[in-house]
Amino acid sequence: MANSQDISPQNQQASTRIVAGQSAKPKRPLGLKIGVAAAALALLGGGAAVASAVNNSTPAPAADGAPAGNPAAELKLGYFGNVTHAPALVGVSKGLIADELGSTKLSTQVFNAGPAAIEALNAGAIDATYIGPNPAINSFVKSQGASVKIIAGAAAGGAQLVVKPEINSPADLRGKTLASPQLGGTQDVALRAWLTSQGYKTNVDGSGDVAINPTENAQTLKLFQDGKLDGAWLPEPWASRLVLTAGAKVLVDEKDLWDGSLSGKPGEFPTTILIVNQKFASDHPDTVKALLKGHVKSVEWLNAAPAEEKATAINAALKEAAGAELKADVIDRSLKNIVFTVDPLAGTYQKLLADGVTAGTTKQADINGIFDLRALNSVSGEKTSAAGLGKE
Repeated sequence: MANSQDISPQNQQASTRIVAGQSAKPKRPLGLKIGVAAAALALLGGGAAVASAVNNSTPAPAADGAPAGNPAAELKLGYFGNVTHAPALVGVSKGLIADELGSTKLSTQVFNAGPAAIEALNAGAIDATYIGPNPAINSFVKSQGASVKIIAGAAAGGAQLVVKPEINSPADLRGKTLASPQLGGTQDVALRAWLTSQGYKTNVDGSGDVAINPTENAQTLKLFQDGKLDGAWLPEPWASRLVLTAGAKVLVDEKDLWDGSLSGKPGEFPTTILIVNQKFASDHPDTVKALLKGHVKSVEWLNAAPAEEKATAINAALKEAAGAELKADVIDRSLKNIVFTVDPLAGTYQKLLADGVTAGTTKQADINGIFDLRALNSVSGEKTSAAGLGKE
């Protein structure tokens, strides 16, 4: 069983908790649609309109003329306080990533959802981040292939649509209000695409046959408990928290929507991947390779550790990153729904892109080149496929 020495102070890195959409202004009341359409336009155009999710420090400009290949003085890494981001949580808390980086300083920032992390990455506030696939696709599309590269997978599975007990079928959702972590995020896209497949119309401004209110995960739990939400499409541990502590039930387990025809792995779909700013990768390939070494070690540790030790380590890291530990039944249920893997399941990305188009959060585009798995394959000694969408 892991103990406090496993998460030692010297292995921890300075971390800033960033909540997507957080600001000094009052939060938008549940039902208020003003401003959501503007955010949607930003997703499709110039950015995710979540600059408040970036920390207040101004990133240092890159050194002019720095020779490619030099290790970076600092790597600024983003991730979320979710169980689906356990490779980041464990890699940071156990020092697995910092050890591989050597003299390169590791700084971390914790986000609530993908569009906020992408905003930070594109603004230079972070250099790499663990994230869901749809915000990465959206950034790649908006920048015409110039912004980010996907360099590894991290987790598959672990997302569900959970609803009030009286909702028994998709037909019961008409006129209901559901939540997702953030407009344009991976679960938001999955929810909107699935509702479309059920014959419902949704709009990014929250109107339609089913209202979707992008809401920070902790607020979703409280709103559901207060009866102000009928359900939500959430990653772990939030799906499990609503089920086990708020009386929700599972209407859709997303793994049931993926038959393996695109990836060769039935029930698996990319929930968390690792991406890097393209300029940073070009300037500091050795640093990116070191990050991947630590990442691979973290995934290997998660897949080898006994269940109790794994849960204890993740819980301790969650307390550091998100401010609270999870109950034993919540983390146990969460872990049963997740596969930790360095494979980004590249064969699923054309469907993920199509789902984003259906959801209205991205545009149809060519995503060839979105992957660069060469360093991953060099580090892991395996041949992870880019499915024709990049280098491997």
